Amino acid sequence: MKDIEFESIDNIKAFQDDKLRKAVLYLKEHSTYYQRLFDKCHININNIRQIEDLVNIPFTEKKDLQLFNEDFLCVPKEKIIDYITTSGTLGEPVTFGCTEVDLQRLAYNEKKSFSCAGLHPGNILQLMTTIDKRFMAGLAYFLGIRELGASIIRVGNGIPELQWDTIMRIKPDSIMCVPSFIPRLIQYAEEHNIDYKNSSIRKIIGIGEGLRNQDFSLNLLGQQIKNKWNVQLFATYSSTEMGSTFSECEYGCGGHVHPELIIVEIIGEDNMPVADGEIGEVVITTLGVEGMPLLRFRTGDMCAKIVEPCKCGRNSYRLTPLVGRKNNMIKLKGTTLYPPAINDILDNTDYVQNYVVYVQESEAGTDDVVVKVGLKSDALAKHKAIAENPGAIVEDLKNRFRAHLRVSPKVEIHPVAEVQAINFPPKTRKPVKFIDLRKK
Repeated sequence: MKDIEFESIDNIKAFQDDKLRKAVLYLKEHSTYYQRLFDKCHININNIRQIEDLVNIPFTEKKDLQLFNEDFLCVPKEKIIDYITTSGTLGEPVTFGCTEVDLQRLAYNEKKSFSCAGLHPGNILQLMTTIDKRFMAGLAYFLGIRELGASIIRVGNGIPELQWDTIMRIKPDSIMCVPSFIPRLIQYAEEHNIDYKNSSIRKIIGIGEGLRNQDFSLNLLGQQIKNKWNVQLFATYSSTEMGSTFSECEYGCGGHVHPELIIVEIIGEDNMPVADGEIGEVVITTLGVEGMPLLRFRTGDMCAKIVEPCKCGRNSYRLTPLVGRKNNMIKLKGTTLYPPAINDILDNTDYVQNYVVYVQESEAGTDDVVVKVGLKSDALAKHKAIAENPGAIVEDLKNRFRAHLRVSPKVEIHPVAEVQAINFPPKTRKPVKFIDLRKK
């Protein structure tokens, strides 16, 4: 059977319309939450025939999942095999239950995503992310590689020494990790005379952070990695709620949708779909989920949809790199920013060890942004003009912000251990790099 992603755009649209009708019928029959929603809003599901009809259904939001979590469950609890939670990036974590069907769907999703990035049987992937702590992604990656027929090494996150020992011992050709960990991996290799440029690694698949700008050129972090280590870079976008991954192909022109797994709308400020190519909020409807399917879920993520066919031959639409999260938008001195733009500059500054970005309201009601930075003393030795002058360090960082963002936040220097404690509070699964103190 031909992969639907390579079918014509019209065939893909008809295919998703059919999947949508089945998904809405499933919710009407099995979901307490959506049964209540359909009744309350007088929605006749027979009128939901195609994707364009979705505008007649209210959005599902994170607060709905938090307040009515068990009402979203569409199967008896005894059918749940694996419980996972979201990362809590936009609030309290939400619990999801996966059935056997859902785990098979996750495996299929990641198999397709890894294939999109050029992996096949015979490849060896080193997984530098956790597979425990109620984390869906690590388990999904393992299941996907297994389904693909390739090999995986479950090393987990951090510990550069163990990562390099594994690379030299087993010789994987691919790495999967958070991109900002790669500079640390390179630094360790350089400090310990490891010839990383001639190692077995040929691909790096990034998760959780962007590697490209909106025009698909490498961002500062991507450039930093590529300048040091000439490997193929692939960016991905996924979330627990979606249960799906948008993965780049070898052409690096956006994350490909898997049409059998998810429907994506891009919504503007008026809560209506924007034109293709325009930035808006990602709203998703899951397809084929048995345990806790979602209808028109607002992710809070901002990007655009690209509908032109890709050079790889896939005709399914793609998503541009994320601009940021809608709720995290910052208006700094008249300039609109999202935290990833600030992170990219700090991640690309060699003497910055760690950092956290705070945003709060000023007395005038505008946004105040403060960046607390921990410094690498050894890296600062290369910057003799500023190394012994905290004021010069602050000014150098501000100049870097102005060069790329036109404006600069306040910058404070703090001990590395102090910033580390903020980055990794108890029970965290992802580093905390952004703290929003504004009144919502």
